[in-house]
Amino acid sequence: MVDGSGLPGWRRVLAVVAHPDDESFALGALLDRFVDSGAEVSVLCLTRGEASTLGADAVDLVAVREAELRAASTVLGLAGSTLLDHPDGGLSEPALSGVLTAEVSAEIERTRPDGLLVFDPLAGVTGHRDHTAASCAAVAAAGRDGLPVLGWALPDSVARRLNAEHSAGFAGYAAGQLIRVPVSRERQLDAVREHASQAVPGSVLWRRLELLGHTEYVRRIA
Repeated sequence: MVDGSGLPGWRRVLAVVAHPDDESFALGALLDRFVDSGAEVSVLCLTRGEASTLGADAVDLVAVREAELRAASTVLGLAGSTLLDHPDGGLSEPALSGVLTAEVSAEIERTRPDGLLVFDPLAGVTGHRDHTAASCAAVAAAGRDGLPVLGWALPDSVARRLNAEHSAGFAGYAAGQLIRVPVSRERQLDAVREHASQAVPGSVLWRRLELLGHTEYVRRIA
């Protein structure tokens, strides 16, 4: 069942991400749509983002990013956020694959979602291996429980533009392969501002928001 927003009418949603700020910069507008529809939305974040070069001068970047995630979750109206402690930059290690899937399964058991929202597994959208690993673990866990999964994705035209302007590694799809979702950016931008250590003006993340305007795209993965 898909509602007028282009999103399924899930009453409980679990978003699985790799780093604090992924839930805001990437998924924030989609999470806002689910919350506005009355859904109970939770986030599982697999690392504490300690490897970021942004905000690296903070006395304790781990503590800073944890506090930012909590604050952003409140702004987005989330039912809760769970933060794990896997190595930032190391989620794609083969030894972690089964562990990550088991932890997503445990969160599914705890939150009882109707479906999962993740970064599309195609290059993790951004080209970051952590994003791909987090999404693959979520898809595997959802498969065990027969749950549907939506992947946040980009049109190929936007991915190409970002790559050309920022020498980035974004991956996209032909527009006909994606579901268009009209969004408001207001609450998402408020949540992004809570990630002050990462919200550097002029970054590729801001440029993506400019290019997409009031539209996001998703793809049904499972």
